[in-house]
Amino acid sequence: MGRASAIVGVVLVTLVAAAALLSFVWTPYDVSALDIAAKLQPPSAGHWLGTDHFGRDVFSMLLVGARVSIAVALVAVGIGMGLGIPLGLAAAARPGTLLDETIMRGNDLVFAFPSLLIAIMITAILGPSALNAILAIGIFNIPVFARVTRGAALALWRRDFILSARLAGKGKARISVEHILPNLANLLVVQATIQFSLGILAEAGLSYVGLGAQPPTPSWGRMLAESQTMIAFAPWLALFPGLAIVLTVLGLNLLGDGLRDMLDPRLRRRVRT
Repeated sequence: MGRASAIVGVVLVTLVAAAALLSFVWTPYDVSALDIAAKLQPPSAGHWLGTDHFGRDVFSMLLVGARVSIAVALVAVGIGMGLGIPLGLAAAARPGTLLDETIMRGNDLVFAFPSLLIAIMITAILGPSALNAILAIGIFNIPVFARVTRGAALALWRRDFILSARLAGKGKARISVEHILPNLANLLVVQATIQFSLGILAEAGLSYVGLGAQPPTPSWGRMLAESQTMIAFAPWLALFPGLAIVLTVLGLNLLGDGLRDMLDPRLRRRVRT
């Protein structure tokens, strides 16, 4: 079951990634070009997914929107991993100390503010943009990876092979890098796929309220926002970006579930028995 989920997830994620890469070299129409005479055309041979209220090709906008969504979510997850994992390792290496308490209370402080509220605060200072959406989502990902890393690392610090490394004279920082982190890789990869799917949703939500990528750059969330008043007579404007978000998040979640089932030895033993 895990392998089947992973395969379906890989197929869906690959299709979205291929669409994003394709948008760098080709789109059927220029997404920044307006053609009022062709506005609100339904799907046809000329415009496969129809046109919007400015005459822009919806299929072309979806291709470029995939690039924006993936880039924002990928960089945001990278920020979360790059800062959260070292913090989690440091806290686990010195449990109960001032460093541990400082890191964990800082995590609690960030969790107290939803990513949307963080984005609003950043936007009030720097203005709305895709970069600010990355900062907001990335900041929210830091405590997620810090908590996951700390919780799993604490259990590893009590294992015999870690005690052997300490008896060999290795310091806590070296043990964290050479022994703890490699044993957390599977868990962190699965968590990254989950956070990536949440990042796609967060980017769409921020763009929906005008805090993400700004015009003329297409965004799936903003496409949904612009279509909400035209659903009755142009339903394709909401249908296709909505499907793009759903399929992308579904693919990432299936990929994460499949990876968890394949990488977790306890689940592998359960499947065999």
